Amino acid sequence: MTPTVLPGRPVELQTWLPAIREVYRDAFSEPPWYADDDKADAYRSRLLADATRPGFRHALAFDTDGSMVGFATAWTTPETFPTNRCYPQVHTALGPVRTSAWLCGAIEVDELAVARRARGRGVARALLDTVTADAPDGRSWLLTSVRATDALRFYRRAGWRQVTHPAPDGRSVAVFLGPRHPANTPH
Repeated sequence: MTPTVLPGRPVELQTWLPAIREVYRDAFSEPPWYADDDKADAYRSRLLADATRPGFRHALAFDTDGSMVGFATAWTTPETFPTNRCYPQVHTALGPVRTSAWLCGAIEVDELAVARRARGRGVARALLDTVTADAPDGRSWLLTSVRATDALRFYRRAGWRQVTHPAPDGRSVAVFLGPRHPANTPH
């Protein structure tokens, strides 16, 4: 049976933090992420700060027994493109014009995590659809590691289009535009 995916309410986020941490730990424990307990704890702390970002939204997936099996988080990318985390790589890869036109003001999917036991049941796609449903003019985007081959295949199958190319060292990020993004056109 397919798990139930629900948009999260900000007031409930604190309640679900322990379950979110466990899903994060499970979903990202394998290469290329190697999430351990310390990384899962750090994510839980970062999530509380992320929840204060403009346009923050999240979705939660629950199995038939009521246990959490997945979550997604997203927010509105600021009009002044950030300069922390992986944002400089994105800006360099796309250039200032495309970065501004395609990403600023769009819904940015930050995390998508599905417990290994729930994979292959449509959970990830339902989570993505939920957090991007009201993207302005269909504008949504995300980035992931070029080494996350399963994630790259999933996003492509789900209609997301990769708009950056990997760096020769294989350590770059891949930027994807959502299926309804106006710039998501066949090349």
